Amino acid sequence: MHLGKFASVALTALLMAAAAPATGQAAGDPEAGKTSFNRVCGACHSVVEGQNKIGPSLHGVVDRPASQVAGFNYSPAMRDSGKIWDETTLDAYLENPRAYIQGTRMILAGVRSEADRQNIIAYLAQQK
Repeated sequence: MHLGKFASVALTALLMAAAAPATGQAAGDPEAGKTSFNRVCGACHSVVEGQNKIGPSLHGVVDRPASQVAGFNYSPAMRDSGKIWDETTLDAYLENPRAYIQGTRMILAGVRSEADRQNIIAYLAQQK
């Protein structure tokens, strides 16, 4: 079957859209992310709004500017970072926090597994 140029372009766009993750929806598994979050992040962070621990609450963190949780004393490096915690910046930060924002107080060396990072981000995306 021969498709006209318009039909061919439309079909390609439709197939690409179907293969792409939905906007604002992390690629990972939120249930696996909850487990990873509790294991890796839960000692220092909460997802309960307003419940800061050693680190700030991560409730609503996805798409929020860095250092915006009221009542938390951020490092100057974090306050001055200008970062927005979207999926890309969260992934880079979780992989190696101290390299991504030099001078951060984050003690975590990093989450080496890309799958774990994506799962944690998917879990955090649900915490609104």
